[in-house]
Amino acid sequence: MLSRVFCASTIGVDARLIEVEVNMSGGVPKYFLVGLPDRAVSESKDRIDAALKNAGAHFPRGKITVNLAPADLPKEGSAFDLPIAVSLLAVSEQIKTDKLERSLILGELALDGKLRAVKGVLPMAVEARNRGLEYALVPKDNGPEAAVVDGIKVVAFEELQQVMEWMHDEQVVAPLDVDLQSIFRENGEMEILDFEDVRGQENVKRALEVAASGGHNLIMVGPPGSGKTMMARRIPTILPPLTLDEALETTKIHSVAGLVEPGKSLVTHRPFRSPHHTVSDVALVGGGSIPMPGEISMAHNGVLFLDELPEFKRSALEVMRQPLEDGSVSISRARMSVNYPSRIMLVASMNPSPTGDWYDPADQNGATNIQMQRYLGKISGPLLDRIDLHIDVDKVSFDELSAKSKGESSAEIRRRVIEAREIQSRRFMGVRGVYCNAQMSTKLARKICRIDETGEQMLKKAMNTLGLSARAFDRILKVSRTIADLDHSEEIRTHHIAEAIQYRTLDREGWLG
Repeated sequence: MLSRVFCASTIGVDARLIEVEVNMSGGVPKYFLVGLPDRAVSESKDRIDAALKNAGAHFPRGKITVNLAPADLPKEGSAFDLPIAVSLLAVSEQIKTDKLERSLILGELALDGKLRAVKGVLPMAVEARNRGLEYALVPKDNGPEAAVVDGIKVVAFEELQQVMEWMHDEQVVAPLDVDLQSIFRENGEMEILDFEDVRGQENVKRALEVAASGGHNLIMVGPPGSGKTMMARRIPTILPPLTLDEALETTKIHSVAGLVEPGKSLVTHRPFRSPHHTVSDVALVGGGSIPMPGEISMAHNGVLFLDELPEFKRSALEVMRQPLEDGSVSISRARMSVNYPSRIMLVASMNPSPTGDWYDPADQNGATNIQMQRYLGKISGPLLDRIDLHIDVDKVSFDELSAKSKGESSAEIRRRVIEAREIQSRRFMGVRGVYCNAQMSTKLARKICRIDETGEQMLKKAMNTLGLSARAFDRILKVSRTIADLDHSEEIRTHHIAEAIQYRTLDREGWLG
């Protein structure tokens, strides 16, 4: 006898439908599991055996072959427990139903028959919907996540016995329904972090507003205690809210990584990831024998904050160059290649020297010019080339710290950022892969960021007198365009260029002395 049910396996942030075929014949009882299963899948037999007994069923006796097709695709994870169990019940005629051919079945089994949540349910439900399946049977904790997919009926269960009763039409379980608008409203108010708590640093807050408005990467350079980390953690509060498409993209990545909280449906806030400087290359960018997303993909549509940038391993920083340029991570293995999105806003911070202070000729015990040069030299030129804004952050004075008045709130700054992003959205309508000024190619930037003769003369003088590098030219044009958008100006004026020039401090000859 033969039975077949549908499961799914993730490949990158997408999924592929898997057929779980079970054939049973007479003879000496044996169990064969084929189709490139990993350790977790291979160990499923013992979990299934105990779960079936505790659900009032039994493991069929005979020669049993379980095939996970397509056979050349590696299978990993515990989501295959429930579909294999259901297929065994069907082949031994312990359940008889016509729903199997129309259902996606996912779930890990506990020994007592309870269903446990699994990773990657959202992309699996999308694939099932695209393949024309009617139902998605998932554990209760995965229900809200799968239910955001339109066009498929998501039925959530707590234990195997409920699945069997549903198959026999003995129990009516209504498909889940989620209201996406209400989810966004409920989670719309963000964290307690707010820019109004930041004292002083008006010039830095202005630079962060510019960066958020254009999606620009930035680096803050300043001594310890100047507020670099404090301000970086507040950047998500001034970024535009996630759109539904962005939320689905982000949730897919977090689902594959197993980071969606049980009972939650969508990631509704822009991610903020802050890995420690000891992070490995694979953990930062992604990979492994079974490819998984790294920190740069976890921060997709959000912020990746690298605190104390020179302390990161050089190799880890260098592998970020291609993802920052392309907006995606490509991981190739012998059996497969996967792509993970990595469209992020990179925010980095660093001390000006190993001692933490700026070079001061009057301080014989302070940082030397050579120390600052060597410390900055830990960051390669090609990586700095991908960072649009360089911001000097000085210590806050006592008068600013003790001031009673609060600074401008995140809500006020965010309003201006959203207005600037809306201008860019209209500008890039129809341009594939470009959603903000920072994502413009060199050719597109030269076309859109046109400046008059006065602006050209100013930029030429700045590059010659301040010693700006050639790579700063396009960055200045893009940042100037963003500043003009904040000013609601169709043209890039000289004061927009002047402000953009001051955000290239690390390109200046003499910055170190």
